[in-house]
Amino acid sequence: MTTPSPFARSSLFDEHRIPGGREQTIEEMYSVPESFLEIEVRNPQTHGFGRKMYTDYEVVCKTNIPAFKLRHSVVRRRYSDFEAFRDILERESTRVNIPPLPGKVFTNRFSDEVIEARREGLERFLTVVAGHPLLQTGSKVLGAFIQDPSWDKGVWQ
Repeated sequence: MTTPSPFARSSLFDEHRIPGGREQTIEEMYSVPESFLEIEVRNPQTHGFGRKMYTDYEVVCKTNIPAFKLRHSVVRRRYSDFEAFRDILERESTRVNIPPLPGKVFTNRFSDEVIEARREGLERFLTVVAGHPLLQTGSKVLGAFIQDPSWDKGVWQ
């Protein structure tokens, strides 16, 4: 009995069909999608000393969705900013279940492993929240948090 090669093409991918059954053109396959949203949380940096230490993260947004004012933005946010943002979203959006943030860490919170796990969790959180159509159209705080470098949680609370 021969086993199929793991490199053999699946019939699932042999045909590039779109709804309606017609084949996609090269332009359709490789053009920018009608609407796209890419959120990345990256480049964690730890600041301060002793009890005043904190880590912030770069939030990069690339989109063509009209709900966002800028097509490309880069801002820095602390975990406490994410906590305030989530609280504001919950108050503002009673019809949407806001996902949880990664948990608070009290020991080794500045280790590379903890910072990376938190970065991944914050990126997952922001991708889900920013991709929600009701929040895109109904939230006043969403676009500001993701795109405004001077965002201040005190203004929103």
